[in-house]
Amino acid sequence: MSDGDLAPHLSRLGLPDDEIRAYLYLLRTGPSTIDQVSIGLAEPIDIVTPAVRTLVDAGLVGTGGADGRIVTPVPPASGLQILSRRRESELEQARVATLNAYDTFRRAVSPQRTDDLIEVVTGTAIAQRIQQMELSARKEIRRLDSPPYFTEGHVNNAEMEQLARGDVTYKVVYARAAIEDPGRYAQNIQPCVAAGEQARVLPEVPVKLTIVDQQFATVSLPVAEADVNRSLLVVRPSSLLSALIGLFEASWRLAVPLHAGARAPSPVQPIEQRLLGLLAAGANDDSIARQLGVSRRTVFRHLQRLMDHAGATSRFQLAVHAVRHRWI
Repeated sequence: MSDGDLAPHLSRLGLPDDEIRAYLYLLRTGPSTIDQVSIGLAEPIDIVTPAVRTLVDAGLVGTGGADGRIVTPVPPASGLQILSRRRESELEQARVATLNAYDTFRRAVSPQRTDDLIEVVTGTAIAQRIQQMELSARKEIRRLDSPPYFTEGHVNNAEMEQLARGDVTYKVVYARAAIEDPGRYAQNIQPCVAAGEQARVLPEVPVKLTIVDQQFATVSLPVAEADVNRSLLVVRPSSLLSALIGLFEASWRLAVPLHAGARAPSPVQPIEQRLLGLLAAGANDDSIARQLGVSRRTVFRHLQRLMDHAGATSRFQLAVHAVRHRWI
């Protein structure tokens, strides 16, 4: 993998540009002093020193030599775990910030009517209202998607119409539960991604959320409460809407791409492309077999062939190889 390929992944883990340049330099050159890194990068020592210190704190670089001035990359497993936990912490902070923003909003407007800022839609009116708002989009729809769903069936005709016209972009972060729903994946997610939706995946999303342009957002109750009270909140421009937009962007940065742009010709079979997409999304073996309509043994056979072809020794390496070479 070239520096250009690795740098975006390191950035997604939360490493700043100075730290990324220092780490890539050490990966190329091996053990070096901070002075050598500074000279090699043509960067001032007062910039390189804290960058290297951050890499040491993150567990990506170790120190050695008699005076501890030699730095070199170390096995990154623990470091990657540290960085991932930091990003998870950022998402949790974003969630808390959203809750705090709403509390501030509620206290600020409590003497006033809130009907013009927050609307509660219930019962059978929910599905129709969702479609109306989605079709009103002019530029962009951003969504955190997870079960349960208010609309009957699986096909999202409103999204397909918007994508067909090409004037509205869709960015969607799916919870793993949505990917593991065979009907939802085959009849909704796959067609929308093929039509141009930008899709990513998280193990869970913090809230069911749809943001239409910068004009309003819809928020649904979590799974545990949905069967008790079928309600949809419509949030109009306010500090709460701004906080919800921030929550989506934090989730988007943490999420893993479900598909990597247009597919290039690949040596894999169509069923294996679907298998790799499900694997990259985090689906388990039973879910993959169920959605492909094959046995677990067939799934294992395809996986072994793909791993041999990619030279991968783990499923994680296979998924990375598949995304990087645009097999999916």
